[in-house]
Amino acid sequence: MSQAATLTVPNRILPTLVFSQFAGTSLWFAGNAVLPELQRSLQLQDQALGLLTSSVQLGFIVGTLCFAVLSLADRVSPRLLFLICALLGAGLNALVPLFAQSITGVLSLRAATGFLLAGIYPVGMKIAASWYSNRLGKAIGYLVGALVLGTAFPHFLRGLGTSLQWQSMLFAISLLAATGGVLLYLFVPDGPYLSKGTTFDVRNIIKVFGKKEFRAAAFGYFGHMWELYTFWAFVPFILVYVLPQLSAQQVSVYSFTVISTGALGCVLGGYFSQYVGSGRVAFIQLLFSGLCCLLSVVVFKFSSVYTLLPFLLFWGIVVAGDSPQLSALTAQTAPSHLVGTALTVVTSIGFAITIVSIQLTGFVLSLLPPYNTFILLAAGPALGLLSLKKLLKKTKPAL
Repeated sequence: MSQAATLTVPNRILPTLVFSQFAGTSLWFAGNAVLPELQRSLQLQDQALGLLTSSVQLGFIVGTLCFAVLSLADRVSPRLLFLICALLGAGLNALVPLFAQSITGVLSLRAATGFLLAGIYPVGMKIAASWYSNRLGKAIGYLVGALVLGTAFPHFLRGLGTSLQWQSMLFAISLLAATGGVLLYLFVPDGPYLSKGTTFDVRNIIKVFGKKEFRAAAFGYFGHMWELYTFWAFVPFILVYVLPQLSAQQVSVYSFTVISTGALGCVLGGYFSQYVGSGRVAFIQLLFSGLCCLLSVVVFKFSSVYTLLPFLLFWGIVVAGDSPQLSALTAQTAPSHLVGTALTVVTSIGFAITIVSIQLTGFVLSLLPPYNTFILLAAGPALGLLSLKKLLKKTKPAL
């Protein structure tokens, strides 16, 4: 019997990982949660959403690229890296109110926070891989579900109403992120399957693409990312466009609900992956999210509250549900000594794609009505499905 089959993982590991990932990634859309206040302070109009979102994405891309080139996640203790990035990210997020009069200051702080998120999201998956070698799809399902909840959490805070000052929202998010980093460092030691640190070699980020199975998983992830963050970023816009009668508080509550349902898709997909394999779960969810892109043409034009919300909730489930299985496939097909580097470089490229998608969608919205715009997101799932098709026969369940 293999070590993977006999190892008993302490019960505290997964819950601590999940909470810490949720807490750390709540920094992601913190700026979006206080968007109206920042718009007034910085005298920004419609471009504020794209600027704030893209600044974080850009920082994350630069961060993951630097981490990948230096192979940091494979050369130092990932739990220490997670702690440092969570504490620094929390500190930078808490500084935003001090720079609320400067667009350069706010965007710089958001970009720097994105840079540090490179030591939270992919590093958290590296830690999970060091503990759950045999059931990685299920473990990462919970972990990415936590990422989804963390992404949606600022909208939840916004939905609490105007009694909570926007500065207090940012401080609360910072405290949450710092707490998550400390808890992970204290209660999640390096896992038994943590590979020995690799040596520094800038060619590592090229070497990981040497296997065709890894390339198939990576391109599936790239197609998924073309759709995911653009959908998340524009959920409030879609709600306001189709249902203009909603109050600002209702928009925040519905936005949180739509985005957070992705956690359900992640967790359920993780369980199903144990029976049918990560490749099939990712393929099915990516297929359904692609169909949602196509159906948006009709739904956004003729919808009411009774049809739009169920549609967005379903889209929210499937648009995120394939993400953990794509990450699991990436980790499983990467060279064993470069798992951290592989996850980091693929994530970096994926988030570079999100900037193009978000900016292109914002530009097209200035030319076309919204109901004719979001069909462009279908290009991502189409590419992902073509890539994942090559892995279906080779993907085995963990049972």
